[in-house]
Amino acid sequence: MTDAQKTAADTTLRAAGESPPDPRPAPVPLLEPREGIPPVIATEEALAEVVAAFAAGTGPVAVDAERASGYRYGQRAYLVQLRREGAGSALIDPVGCPDLSALGEAIGDAEWVLHAATQDLPCLRDIGMVPSRLFDTELAGRLAGFARVGLGAMVENVLGFALEKGHSAVDWSTRPLPEPWLRYAALDVELLVDLRDALEEELEQQGKLEWARQEFAAIAAAPPPPPRKDPWRRTSGMHKVRRRRQMAVVRELWTARDQVAQRRDVSPGKVLSDSAIVEAALQLPPNSHALAALPGFGHRMGRRQLEQWQAAVDRARALSESELPQPGQPLNGPPPPRSWADKDPVAAARLSAARAAVTALAERLNLPQENLITPDTVRRLCWEPPAAPTEESVAAVLAGHGARLWQIEQVAPLLTEALRADPEAG
Repeated sequence: MTDAQKTAADTTLRAAGESPPDPRPAPVPLLEPREGIPPVIATEEALAEVVAAFAAGTGPVAVDAERASGYRYGQRAYLVQLRREGAGSALIDPVGCPDLSALGEAIGDAEWVLHAATQDLPCLRDIGMVPSRLFDTELAGRLAGFARVGLGAMVENVLGFALEKGHSAVDWSTRPLPEPWLRYAALDVELLVDLRDALEEELEQQGKLEWARQEFAAIAAAPPPPPRKDPWRRTSGMHKVRRRRQMAVVRELWTARDQVAQRRDVSPGKVLSDSAIVEAALQLPPNSHALAALPGFGHRMGRRQLEQWQAAVDRARALSESELPQPGQPLNGPPPPRSWADKDPVAAARLSAARAAVTALAERLNLPQENLITPDTVRRLCWEPPAAPTEESVAAVLAGHGARLWQIEQVAPLLTEALRADPEAG
């Protein structure tokens, strides 16, 4: 219909006493708590009632946790939200109830529904809550090909409701928690099971449900990750630090900052910024007066604090050459791909062919490449391929790197072809 035809049709409708259709999409209704905002559980007596109620409930359990990232040291949970058919919703304060193992056991046989499960499982494990099986609605959305997989976007696109926004990054260690925050937290689990059911149906229709089940089982069975080696190397801006003496300054300042942050229970970034650490490393100030002139060590910092940071710099300056950190971390795997062309051109050709094949397959399957097979697994396979690349030998390598059966079935044939590719061809 042309613009002129639309105008004529609208004029006809008005003449007949009818209103023309509104071209704007109907507003998405804002989700409301079905039973209001539940009280915060902060005593053992109240917790015992919740445990009994959820043990008597039926079906999957929606689970979520709120941390105080950017405000407090570490990643502990400051609020746990749950919802189950027959039990309703519950908001639990892990500060008042630090041991939730009884609750974890009460729902241990149920399927837990989480959004971005790997983010919440570590802090839930710390308070005694470990699922035996789970359904991750974010990962399900990725496998189903959704472009936006945040909880708000998923609830709106799949279920047609809008979640309240604005409280995800607040300081959840605040006590008492404001009512708008509690409302936001309760709504996070309000429709999580409904979202799970809709996504399960979608994955079934796409022939991907078994893939999702294998992914969820791998997450539930995964052990806690080991502590990071040399975590100071992850300081933002570390790429600017080239000399070993400067690296030592970063290490000493990072360690001193971490000790202060842990003692004060605040985020390390609130004690001293990464950019200040890197600046001090680059400049190697000889005294606290010179340190005070650097960005991040300004006039608001007291003399005592300046002396504390300068002492860390001085410790690094006093180290012998043999005590200085080595540049870069010891490689556990292949070198960065950008160096492959010089180190091993044949391996570089294998990687190029493998990446192209994985990209094409991921597009056909309508899911992210990293969910089809991790880039690190592809790099390791191409750097050290089996002596005789067959689908069986390639599948064995992929399984050794943790690939799931569905991933191996999808990518082993095409990666085998990539490994056999003639680098001189074409």
